[in-house]
Amino acid sequence: MSAVDETENHWVFGYGSLIWNPGFPFVSTHLGRLKGAHRSLSIISHHHRGTVEQPGLVFGLTRGGSVRGIVFEVASAEWPSVRAYLEAREQVTTVYRDVMRPVLLDDGRKVSALTFVVDERHEQFAGNLTLDEQLAMVRAGVGISGRNIDYVVNTARHLESLGIRDRVLMDLARKLEAESQAA
Repeated sequence: MSAVDETENHWVFGYGSLIWNPGFPFVSTHLGRLKGAHRSLSIISHHHRGTVEQPGLVFGLTRGGSVRGIVFEVASAEWPSVRAYLEAREQVTTVYRDVMRPVLLDDGRKVSALTFVVDERHEQFAGNLTLDEQLAMVRAGVGISGRNIDYVVNTARHLESLGIRDRVLMDLARKLEAESQAA
């Protein structure tokens, strides 16, 4: 048997907008947990959810902890085009490192999934911002993919609908929703 089985399906780990807007064909989805990283609103966005003049914030996986998300199974025949699409979408400014990481699916299987983790040395890595700093940037950010508020709230609501608890994100989304209802 060769080192790479061309008939084998591939896997992609989604922890942010990929959950609710994958944009690529897939065979199936599964809940899964990736260890060694956690979801954080820690990447300054000059493209999708902000501009250079008025940056927004998007999610990244930073070191430590674990994170639950959606694992997409992609057919081998679709993989070259899916991989190219994800490269174009996620690597606009190379703030992410695309790596293969083990992910434990909720059904007990372990798969190796393409995962985009933040390059903490990149100039767009914001580090650990306070809740007030995050709120200010998210309120103001609008990029080619829309309002930063919508991105954060959409991600929070989809995680919630999947039964994925992310206390920090839920607190942020509740504050943003309360503000928009009061306006």
